[in-house]
Amino acid sequence: MRTSRLIAVVLGAAVFCPGAALALDAAPRPQPLMPATKYGSVREALRTGMRDYNAGDKLGAVQALEYAAGQGHTLALWKLGRMYADGDGVQHDDLKAFEYFSKLADQNADESPDSPNAPVISSAFVALGTYFLDGIKGSYVAANPTRAVEMFNYAASYFSDSNAQYNLARLYMEGTGVEKDVRLAARWLNLAAEKGHHPSQAVLGHLLITGQGVPRQRARGLMWLTLAREAIDPAKDQWIAKLYDDAFSNAGESDRKLALALLEQYIQSRH
Repeated sequence: MRTSRLIAVVLGAAVFCPGAALALDAAPRPQPLMPATKYGSVREALRTGMRDYNAGDKLGAVQALEYAAGQGHTLALWKLGRMYADGDGVQHDDLKAFEYFSKLADQNADESPDSPNAPVISSAFVALGTYFLDGIKGSYVAANPTRAVEMFNYAASYFSDSNAQYNLARLYMEGTGVEKDVRLAARWLNLAAEKGHHPSQAVLGHLLITGQGVPRQRARGLMWLTLAREAIDPAKDQWIAKLYDDAFSNAGESDRKLALALLEQYIQSRH
């Protein structure tokens, strides 16, 4: 296993060794298809796969991407994982997706957070965390909330991934796979919210308004909910709209004015 570094997780969480957590020695690995087309290089296979994918030829794309993935190409592994996870041009298969994401994470856990590949590697850890939460029915991947915490924790701390930070915060709020700690959850939410992660802004805002496990700050909570509401997809994020509507209707005039002032300060600080 190439991953030997112990990465200290920030915010008081446990130390996590990615190599040890990801080892799946008994697990089968995805086997590349034997495409009829010969490729001159891994990069050529990747270019062909992405070209075919964008042209709507998903079958051709899978064959080319399988070739590149078989050589360990990061983007090919990630793209195939997403295709199988979403049933995008292939039959939906969570186990195959899990295996591609596992291989990607195993091989690249030590990649620099500043690397161009960091976002895809980080998203693979997030996907693995999601699979470990509930397991994959009918497979060797059993529900393991503790492993889910490790996956989210690593992506949240080492790669500063906002989706991982949000997922990790939710687990701390629920006490799933980890001891319940709402204050720590709020700190993770704040990190993601500062990056513009709208679900984190909404949940953090709600916590601050209600004071559930954290000091109540109604105006700041309303500020975060306002930011979240302004960026939502109305068709998908009705829960955020509802949190905002409830918070605004229950806020006093002084809290509304202070929230507006805080919002203006926040926006100015970003320019």
